[in-house]
Amino acid sequence: MNETMPADLNAAIAMQAAWLQVWVMVLVVVNLAAAVFLVTRRDGKFTVRVEALAILAGFFAAAVAMGWLYEQVGYVRLLGLPHLMFWLPVYLWLAMKFRRNEFSPPFKQYLMLYFLIAGISLVLDFVDVVRYLLDWG
Repeated sequence: MNETMPADLNAAIAMQAAWLQVWVMVLVVVNLAAAVFLVTRRDGKFTVRVEALAILAGFFAAAVAMGWLYEQVGYVRLLGLPHLMFWLPVYLWLAMKFRRNEFSPPFKQYLMLYFLIAGISLVLDFVDVVRYLLDWG
């Protein structure tokens, strides 16, 4: 690891512009909000909503992968790759289910917010990763 590099990804983010720190916080809050919908009641029984679990699992998997990737290559555009790897499959799966009208309020409204915020992030991540790969080669 480069000695001038912040100790971890959180420290590196804390050194970024305020708007980027706010954006990261929005991503964290929107993804973690899935926990509110983790347990649901169906047919009189409490059950785990697998869709909310998928959002949380993708979020935490990407966070771990980004931390590891930061240790390997530093604070570079390639850090968007874990979002593409872990968020995109969840996003597409949920979008297909959403189009089939499989969700009801309030989870449906939450998903609309999730699609907006995660969708923006995925577009930005895709652009960043492509830019990194084009500069790298």
